Parts: sequence; structure tokens; C-alpha cells
Amino acid sequence: MADLAGIAEIGPDALTLTVRLTPKASKDGIDGVKALSDGRQVLAARVRAVPEKGAANAALEKLLAKALGVGKSQVAVVSGATSRLKTVRIAGDGAAISSALQRALDDTA
Repeated sequence: MADLAGIAEIGPDALTLTVRLTPKASKDGIDGVKALSDGRQVLAARVRAVPEKGAANAALEKLLAKALGVGKSQVAVVSGATSRLKTVRIAGDGAAISSALQRALDDTA
């Protein structure tokens, strides 16, 4: 079971995630929780989209929406639009989204 403490902030109306995105991958997917060189924990994800004109960010939003069972409009990249490290906000019941994220991470193990 992955620890969400380092990668997610759970609020009553949203969950905020720290994500390291790899664009131009061979397939879309969530790779679990990874440690950066500075020790920070992030959710690792990859998408096939290229990092041009927001295509990779849109693909990340779609990937997370599908994995967490929420609507695409509930997922938004709120910072790091041009960086590999992103902050993503998922609107909705934070506890329920946290449970869905935990299930998605357990599926990657």
C-alpha cells in the first residue's frame, strides 16, 4: 500500500497531487509513487502526448480522471504547466478521491 502523505493534500472539497509527468511515452499510465533526487515523493505518470500546446497536460488530466473515476472537468493542472513537476487539483470529496487513488496505486504494484 503506497503512502499518500508525501504526494497528496486531502481537503474536504478537493485532493491536490504532486505529479512528475513523462511526455512522449510509449503508453499512458500511472507508475506509482517515486522519490525525486531531493527526497520528495511524487506520483509518476506518463502519457503519449507531446509537450506542445498543453497536449501532455490535457492527456494527464484525462488519465487521472479515468483512473480516479471522476469527470475530466474535475481535474486541472494548477501549476507547472511547462514543467515535468506539476500540481494537479481534483475537485470533489477529498476522502473518496484519496481512496480511489489508493486503489489505482495498488493496481500498479
